[in-house]
Amino acid sequence: MINVEFNNQQDKVEIQQEILELLKKVAATAAELEGYSGGEVSIAFVSNQQIKELNNKYRNKNEATDVLSFPIDEEMLGDIIISAKRAAEQAVEYGHSLKRELAYLTVHGMLHLFGYDHYSKDEKNEMRQKEERVLTQLGISRD
Repeated sequence: MINVEFNNQQDKVEIQQEILELLKKVAATAAELEGYSGGEVSIAFVSNQQIKELNNKYRNKNEATDVLSFPIDEEMLGDIIISAKRAAEQAVEYGHSLKRELAYLTVHGMLHLFGYDHYSKDEKNEMRQKEERVLTQLGISRD
């Protein structure tokens, strides 16, 4: 089973233990569906300013985003960086819970670690199908 480590570097949004346990299941389910049985992933919760700096440094986009993924290798799959404040804002905007939004961002980040992207319409559709499959399998709905 995949090992998931958390690093909460922000203090604006409370991330409850129940959510962390769910995110471990999300990461493990995504890994399982992609044929990975081991490895490690790190999930960091950061501020909008921190993710903006990372987005600018690594993607030349001088704006905050919701999630960034940095693949490493098969042993240490990589790092997923989530803006907790942005996730909370999007949960309100989309009309669902913070738990659901963080689960979505985690599976989205995991798929990026496995090499998926969403530059073309076909790639985006494939990612969306895989994201929904993981969330549905875990009973995570939009309510």
